[in-house]
Parts: sequence; C-alpha cells; structure tokens
Amino acid sequence: MNDVKPIKKSGGNSIVKELRKNIQLFIMLVPGLIFVVIFNYIPLAGITLAFKNIDYKKSFFEMDWVGFKNFEFFLRTPDALVITRNTILYNLVFISLGLVVAVSAAIALNEIKNKFLSRFYQSVMFLPYFLSWVVVSFLVFVFLNPDYGFINKSILAQLGSPSVSWYNEPKYWPYILVFINIWKNAGYSSVIYFAAITGIDREMYEAADLDGANRWQQITHITLPCLLPMMIIMTILAVGKIFNSDFGLFYHTTLNSGTLYQVTNVLDTYVYRALKYTGEIGRAHV
Repeated sequence: MNDVKPIKKSGGNSIVKELRKNIQLFIMLVPGLIFVVIFNYIPLAGITLAFKNIDYKKSFFEMDWVGFKNFEFFLRTPDALVITRNTILYNLVFISLGLVVAVSAAIALNEIKNKFLSRFYQSVMFLPYFLSWVVVSFLVFVFLNPDYGFINKSILAQLGSPSVSWYNEPKYWPYILVFINIWKNAGYSSVIYFAAITGIDREMYEAADLDGANRWQQITHITLPCLLPMMIIMTILAVGKIFNSDFGLFYHTTLNSGTLYQVTNVLDTYVYRALKYTGEIGRAHV
C-alpha cells in the first residue's frame, strides 16, 4: 500500500505549460481572435434592437421593449413566406450545384498535365471571385439589355425570335441568378478542392495504375473518397449560412426591379428595403 502514489491533478498548470510550449502559435492566433471578437461578437448586441421600439430621443438602454411585435409585423406580411422560401431554396441550390461544379472543376484541373495551362485556368476561374457585384451587374446588363443587349441583339435577333425584356420577366431569373452565383464563386471553391487533391498521396494513384485502373476509376475510387472530408466541411460551413443571402447578387444584378421581387426578394434585400423605405430599425433587424 505504501507504493501507491497519489494522482496529481493537472488543473491549471497544464494550461500554463501548453501556453509556454506553444507561445508562438498562440501569438499568431491573437489577430484572428481580435477580428472575430470585433466583427462577430460585439455586433451581436445589436440583435436587441429587434425587440425594442426605436426612439432617437432615448438612449440605447432607455428604449422601450416591445417583445415580439416586430416579428409579428414581418410574419403577417404577405411576402414573409416568399422571402423565406427564396432565401432557403436559392442557398440550397447554390450549395448543391456549387459543390458539384467546384469538385468537377478541381478534378479537371488536376488532369491537366501542363502546369502553365493548369495555372492559367485556375487564374481565369478565380478571377470572377474578386469582381464586385456592381461590376458583375454591369456585365450582366451588357448581355440582358432589352434594346442593345448581346442576347437580344446578337442571338435572338439572328434566330428570328422576339426580344425579351429580361428585367421584367421573373420566370428567367431563378436560372440566371444560379448561373451568375456559380460563375462567380465556383472558382474559389475549386481552388480549395484542387489544393486538397494535390495533397493526396501519389503512391495510391501509382498502385491503382499498376492494377489496371483507368483515370475514371482512379477518380471515383481515390480522388472523390479522399475529397469527401473536405466536401463535408465545406458543405457544413455553407449550411451554417443558409439564411444569409448575397445582397449584391439579388439587388445589384437585378437592378432592383420591382417586377422581379417575387423571385429575387430575400432576407438581405428585405432588411435593406425595410430600413430604406420605412426607417423602422427595429423591424429591419427582425
């Protein structure tokens, strides 16, 4: 019994040791933590505005609480269901199609043996991601201008078809918005997946090649299974933002056309219009 030694509790000492051991890594973490606190956590205090009656004569803490009345106002509007439906369905399509296109593009880039061409195609695919939505809206307008647009003037006119007033036809815009979103963002995701592909052990492909597997079999049995963890992580991150809609996509590219609200009005645009036209900050924060 005398040989039994008491178990030492690590307690806070282990945390101190870990800090001292990896002090450089924790210092590198500080700027990111500061950024997250300033831009993600501190603004959370603004959520309380959705439960208050905004009165500019009173301070933030003196404003009257109204409970869920602002939410009742939103839910009783006829557009509440349309706005929520558009936000969720568009994001589901963006996530699913974006995943397929990005992974396909990454695999295609990996199959290009010429390094110069591979980097060139990466740059071309990545370029739209850096364009602002204002620039993209002008590019879209060049194609969809009712009078002088490329599609009406150079394609439909040559086919003998009547011109289409694109900004007054809601039925076309679900397809247009999906195409624009994938064109702008798929390149960014494809580069991430391409980087993951380059990290796969080459010996696995060499072994499969010796066993007689063709390129398609190598893709389906090696590349895709190895990419699956990254695909799951990216999908979870995207689903976490399913109620966030890209304001520029739905506002700028549609030129804020009122006839398109049925298919283009989402939560972000609703908040902007509610604040702009009603001035009710509390209702806009719902």
